[in-house]
Amino acid sequence: MLYAEFMSTSLPPLPPPEESVGEPELLEIGLAEEEPCLRADAARNRARLLEAAGRLVAEHGAAGVTMEAVAAAASVGKGTVFRRFGDRTGLLTALLDHSARQLQADLIGGPPPLGPGAPSVERLRAFGAAVLRRSAEQLDLQLAAQPEPARKLDHPTVRVLTSHVTYLLRDLVPDADCELQAQALMGFLDPAVVHHLHKRCGMSLDRLESGWIDLVARVTGTERPA
Repeated sequence: MLYAEFMSTSLPPLPPPEESVGEPELLEIGLAEEEPCLRADAARNRARLLEAAGRLVAEHGAAGVTMEAVAAAASVGKGTVFRRFGDRTGLLTALLDHSARQLQADLIGGPPPLGPGAPSVERLRAFGAAVLRRSAEQLDLQLAAQPEPARKLDHPTVRVLTSHVTYLLRDLVPDADCELQAQALMGFLDPAVVHHLHKRCGMSLDRLESGWIDLVARVTGTERPA
């Protein structure tokens, strides 16, 4: 599926996912621990700020999103933006959070092969394709929102997706060190890697998706699809 429209949509919180037998529970991503405590007016202010930031990204790219610009676009004081998101990285991360929650919802309850109901190898192929397309559409924002390297791999969204890949690998290659192999597969999907290959090296998304399918086949010992 495509995720380009996430910037122009409202930003409702994702309902808690239903428990899935056998599959490890995916982490709650974003600012979930704070959401239930927000007063109604605070929640409205947060939504208005994110809407303003989304407009700025659509019009000027991630470089156009500053705390000052968002405050002006939302007609609030700059201090309000800092109190709500902490800093610019926190603001950009909050923008990405809605898209990440949609991807998580597709993984745990969407139609196959991305969601449950398809063989694990088909789900793993579909997962990589979905993440690649999502990254290509949001590269500017994803790169700007990336935390410092020491915190990058511990980010909740990264942990959610790595957990999903680990689960699928345990079904396909139960005798392998699936946690380490999941990290290797996720490295292929890192936004910085996608940016380098797609933008700097001129590789098409079709080539990257084909490379992902080939990598999955080699790691899992399965046949490439016809």
